[in-house]
Amino acid sequence: MRTAGHAPPVREPARPFHASGDKWHPLLANFVVGESNRLAHTSAEMILSSPGQFNPLFIWGPSATGKTHLLDGLVTQFRVRRQSPAVSMTAEKFTIEFLEALHGGGLPNFRHKHRGLELLAIDDVQFFRGKKQTVMELVHTIDTAIRSGKQLVLTSDRSPADLTSALPELASRLQGGVVCSLEPPTFEVRRGILQTLSDRFGIALPEDVQELLASSITTHARQLEGAVKLLKVACQARGCTVSRGLAEEMLSDMLQRARSVRLQDIESAVCDAFGIEESALKSARRNKDVSQPRMLAMWLARKHTRAALSEIGQYFGKRSHSTVVSAQRR
Repeated sequence: MRTAGHAPPVREPARPFHASGDKWHPLLANFVVGESNRLAHTSAEMILSSPGQFNPLFIWGPSATGKTHLLDGLVTQFRVRRQSPAVSMTAEKFTIEFLEALHGGGLPNFRHKHRGLELLAIDDVQFFRGKKQTVMELVHTIDTAIRSGKQLVLTSDRSPADLTSALPELASRLQGGVVCSLEPPTFEVRRGILQTLSDRFGIALPEDVQELLASSITTHARQLEGAVKLLKVACQARGCTVSRGLAEEMLSDMLQRARSVRLQDIESAVCDAFGIEESALKSARRNKDVSQPRMLAMWLARKHTRAALSEIGQYFGKRSHSTVVSAQRR
């Protein structure tokens, strides 16, 4: 449990896998970087180099895409690299401490404590909805930090636009800073996560098993971790090594639940409906009889899968994520 004002013990980090170029990245242990999270990761690195210049930093995305992992890693590295006071806490913890200070006469100490930090990171700010006094206190804390060159980092499962109606004062501050989204991990990131989990739990995962898990379990890293743990237990119980057959047997329920809709399924369905060959959607052709089905396929992929924009664009002919956004809007 994170406690404001007290730094957690710093463990010797394992070398983090960088999905681009197979390089080890110095920011976070076990945080795999890819197209789904590169912007947020780069922003965190820039804060380590120049705190206060990109203020506040707001990271948002669905549950289990790595927001808390990135936040805690940033705070830990900030303390180590800059030898400066930094705290990571939840929005609930901030609220509890504020209310205790408000009703106990300790408000000056509360403000001195939080506004004096070189880096204050608050997780899950959607929790502040309906807590007007706490929100105003946070807004003043953000304003103070910006004026004094301190760094604020906040996360949420909703975008600033989605927070506007419930938290207008906070949303306006967030929109004036750097806003980064975290999307569900791409296939490459999932492969990188499996590699770090393999090293962490001391279990060898053959290529075909990694391919099976990374292509089938697409929601978040927690499911991948659960799968690797179960395979580790199964191997120890049976005295065997991991094989595709063992993975399919032990993880049958998980793989079945994760099956849902794949990009390949959408491609096949759209091509069948329009009477075109499957290779057409991945081709460079831009004529109407191909471009419209391609846009439909991209829209369906965003609606029915957890694939990131970059992953969808890559699948349908190595197109940019902005092409997918345009297709989704049209």
